[in-house]
Amino acid sequence: MSTIPIQKPGFHILLFNSPNYKCTKITSSWTMSMDSKFSSTVNSNSDIKNKKMKEELSVKLSSPIVPKVVEEGLSSNGLRFDRLQPSEQELIRENIFEFGQFVAREAVLDEEFWTAAWLRAESHWENRTYERYIDIYKRKFADQEFNAVKKRCKVQNGDSCACIIAVRKEQKNVKRSIIKSVVGTLDLNIRYLLQGETFPGERVKTPFCCSVNRTPPSRYGYIANLCVAKLARRQGIASNMMSFAVENAKSNGVSQVYVHVDRNNRPGQLLYQKMGFEVM
Repeated sequence: MSTIPIQKPGFHILLFNSPNYKCTKITSSWTMSMDSKFSSTVNSNSDIKNKKMKEELSVKLSSPIVPKVVEEGLSSNGLRFDRLQPSEQELIRENIFEFGQFVAREAVLDEEFWTAAWLRAESHWENRTYERYIDIYKRKFADQEFNAVKKRCKVQNGDSCACIIAVRKEQKNVKRSIIKSVVGTLDLNIRYLLQGETFPGERVKTPFCCSVNRTPPSRYGYIANLCVAKLARRQGIASNMMSFAVENAKSNGVSQVYVHVDRNNRPGQLLYQKMGFEVM
């Protein structure tokens, strides 16, 4: 019998409270170059070699990581991992947000939910590649998260959850499977504070039978499970999905949106604070 060690780092909770916020596209780009100093005697063979290296590098960066179970075309829970990404016209989704080469919207198909779950598994185990049976752990995590997120997205007791994904835009004469189209994900939860709470998770003394304060001011948004495919990062995907989530919360009558961030995740803290979140 083996056990999976899971650390519990400290977290900050951040609040976004801006009634005048408007969803704006956040652009971000990155480049990678291979610079070397050559003398004037460098021959054309070296130039050809460098060009080939750059082309190979470009191919590697543009190819998404696909789990082995998907590459083999296997199915699970009735899923079709080779299913092509439908067009936005086929899905008929009015609430979408386009930015750069991507589109943010709610997940619709089961294959999209599973791919979102797989991205979360990849993110969860990203820094633990040294552990044995890592692929088995990731697959089990993805299957459990798939079932969990499907359950969360069913409205329960006035609470709601939306699985938001970022997908690659359609390209003429280019067909992609869903597993290769989804590059980012997060959950937007709409909840109510418990009696006595001023922010979610606050430690307050409450009666034994604690009740939920179902008044409009106690309603809040909570963003969780934000992650982006490793090879699709630094293109503004995370910040644009966050903007889309905040706008969705506003359209649901919510003015306060919260997110947790690891105390050691400095880049994450800077991203959220740049967007207007404040540390509680």
